[in-house]
Amino acid sequence: MGKAKKTRKFGEVKRMINPKDMRLKQNQQKAVEKKDAEKIAEVRHVERESSNMFFKYNTALGPPYHVIIDTNFINFALQNKLELVRAMMDCLYAKCIPVVTDCVLAELEKLGPKYRMALRVARDPRFERLPCSHKGTYADDCIVERVMQHRCYIVATCDRDLKRRIRKVPGVPIMFIVNHKLSIERLPDAYGAPKTTHGGSSSGGGK
Repeated sequence: MGKAKKTRKFGEVKRMINPKDMRLKQNQQKAVEKKDAEKIAEVRHVERESSNMFFKYNTALGPPYHVIIDTNFINFALQNKLELVRAMMDCLYAKCIPVVTDCVLAELEKLGPKYRMALRVARDPRFERLPCSHKGTYADDCIVERVMQHRCYIVATCDRDLKRRIRKVPGVPIMFIVNHKLSIERLPDAYGAPKTTHGGSSSGGGK
């Protein structure tokens, strides 16, 4: 049997690892050094605490209370047959001024004719109107941003996500609906606040 003829491969070169390959030890070391340099150069922003915060109490809060109302709070108030201004005064035993932002009104308008009663309540002349300068009509972001800038508001909402976000902002009480009446958390002196036991656990639901 004849010998097999070998064909020569042109342009054949020995395979070499790329000098920029991350498997090389020196490249791994460079990456670690770069990360450390970025950490050192990083500017850390610590949020400045409000001057009216005295330990856990917010001294900027006081009657008349300004209560920012969320979209779903108006709907739940109608379902529970609550007249907002009277119910707020029964809860806090003080004058309350409900506050509605432009984006809350815009959200109610977007929801259509099903929520026309809620829209009529939001347009009540006793309610204070807060203009919004931001883009879009997402009310939750607007409310959180506003209470972070000015700690003189109570936030009225039944939305779990918004409650969770507001709890991260110190000194801002949250008003919610429980057992067909209004209750408030993080304002211990209020009449409608959940009663706390000696163990520190609160009996008020709806959190």
